[in-house]
Amino acid sequence: MDFGTLPHLFHPLSEQHRMTDTITITPVRGPVLGTVRPPGSKSLTNRALIVAALARGASELTGVLDSQDTRVMVESLRRLGIELEHDAAACTIDLTGCAGRPAVDHAELWLENSGTSIRFLTALCTLGDGRFRLDGNTRMRERPIGPLVEALRQLDVDIVCELGTDCPPVQIAASGLPGGTLSVGGNLSSQYLSALLMAAPCAKAAINLKVDGTLVSRPYVDMTLEVMRAFGARVEEPEPGDFILPPGGYQGRSYDIEPDASAASYFFAAAAITGGEVTVEGLSRDALQGDVGFVDVLVQMGCEARWEADSITLVGKPLRGVDVDMNAISDTAQTLAAVAPFASGPTRIRNVAHMRHKETDRVAAVVNELRRLGLEADEHEDGLTIHPGPMQPADIETYDDHRMAMSFALVGLRHPGVGIKDPGCTVKTYPDFFDDLEGLCRTAR
Repeated sequence: MDFGTLPHLFHPLSEQHRMTDTITITPVRGPVLGTVRPPGSKSLTNRALIVAALARGASELTGVLDSQDTRVMVESLRRLGIELEHDAAACTIDLTGCAGRPAVDHAELWLENSGTSIRFLTALCTLGDGRFRLDGNTRMRERPIGPLVEALRQLDVDIVCELGTDCPPVQIAASGLPGGTLSVGGNLSSQYLSALLMAAPCAKAAINLKVDGTLVSRPYVDMTLEVMRAFGARVEEPEPGDFILPPGGYQGRSYDIEPDASAASYFFAAAAITGGEVTVEGLSRDALQGDVGFVDVLVQMGCEARWEADSITLVGKPLRGVDVDMNAISDTAQTLAAVAPFASGPTRIRNVAHMRHKETDRVAAVVNELRRLGLEADEHEDGLTIHPGPMQPADIETYDDHRMAMSFALVGLRHPGVGIKDPGCTVKTYPDFFDDLEGLCRTAR
């Protein structure tokens, strides 16, 4: 795999030094065999940062991810007055929480294209007393945040989408978060619910939070609840989607963050595509992240899996197409789309319409790039169908979407002539992805 020399990755608060070159993936000559430990979970890192920042006392976070999405979160918490020391080399963050009330009375927060960061911090800022503005790059200004804004208005929060588009930038005139009952739509993103849940224990009175309609990506909400409870929050759910959160806040503690299960999906897929055997350390069936369920999809396609207390091993076998609902693990749907061309029949990915509101319209983007490779791919309102067939060389557009780059790199492990444009977009969640993939594939050269 000839990746060349990757230039210095840009500072998270700037769009300068973006990589505009293309890397060409060199196919492996045999099965990919090896062991890998992905970096810490982005989803867990940003949730733990929010909760620890709101806690009483000091917290030590270990295993944290150092990426663009986590750096913009760290920088924003500092702007909100949180005392924080980040040792990127040691993957640790030490911070002292604000006991539920940000200390500053104004702040401008720049979140690039980090959806978790802007949504979680929007809810956090309502706990303060002052004026706050949250914004991001061009794509961020196209990503919806209206459902969260409308939910907060139900509690009389003074909050507005500045451009009237239901997207950032967001302006807040905060005076603390009162208690009460509110509802939030669950069909576009579970992050709205997670943002409200994490802020609620620091409200002035109890909050009853109800989900309106079908909730997408329920495992991410369960992850949020587990992090909250680990820091001492009380949460009741008498009926599915009906949450009662009494005031009480959080207590600082030491908290270890498990490896990123979404990132692990690429290495499991490498084993599946090449008939190899890959062990991912630090994850298990009991992981907080629902995306370990991607392994079950690969098993459904014909692979074998071994689940241990602190590792998961995937053994590649002849693949068959599947028809699968990916709603709960939608961050791995692009990975499945990269595996599907090597199966013996078509693969249908269902119930992922909310992917259209991610870093890009991921449904349309995946279909476009599969067609660029010469494959037949059908776009549906809720997903897509991939038909295996002959492929042609192609340079893949990544749409400034880290998961497009990482997923389609896998196709190049089997098919020659696959180039990945703007590989530096992986800095968003996994800056060392191509180095780690090369290391894993080295024995298959």
